[in-house]
Amino acid sequence: MTKSLEIAFFALCAALVLGGGVITVGARRPVRSALGLLVTIVGVAGCYLMLAAELLAAIQLIVYAGAVVVLFIFVVMLLGPAATSPTDARSALPRYVGAGALLLASAGALVLLFRLGARQLQAMPRVPPGFGTIERVGLEIFTAKLVPFELTGALLLVAVVGALAVARGKHPDPTRDAAEAASPPHPAEGKNEVPR
Repeated sequence: MTKSLEIAFFALCAALVLGGGVITVGARRPVRSALGLLVTIVGVAGCYLMLAAELLAAIQLIVYAGAVVVLFIFVVMLLGPAATSPTDARSALPRYVGAGALLLASAGALVLLFRLGARQLQAMPRVPPGFGTIERVGLEIFTAKLVPFELTGALLLVAVVGALAVARGKHPDPTRDAAEAASPPHPAEGKNEVPR
């Protein structure tokens, strides 16, 4: 009974990952792509739970679903209609050919993996007790890996500030243009005009 539940849970997580990935890539609207990414992230968190990596599942949900997807949605809402890409005038044939080539290459790699790897399969080594738990990972992060952890946080902060700077630099401020159009001309500007 337990084995069938594990298989059903894995099938559900795999369907979420694959379906969310297809929606992320194939959706025409950016908000739907962000929601597809959210579904994919939930499926990956479920796969982490199956591997007994509770901390990674929690980080996947908190950081990626709670922060990155929300950031994507906020950027899409801030950009408005400018976030939608223009319609592609080219034919869809190159995209379909590329997708078919990728599928064929993936199928060929799987066939080679099963044919060559079946002879050389080895049992995975047993993990020590406590491996992958929240306590063990926290102890590793905040003792031996403290500097890379802090540098990663700084890197993410710089990436967010850079993304906001790039998003603001491309579009003029419509409120400033409307305020300049509504304001009366400066008195010094009227003196230089030639009367008609």
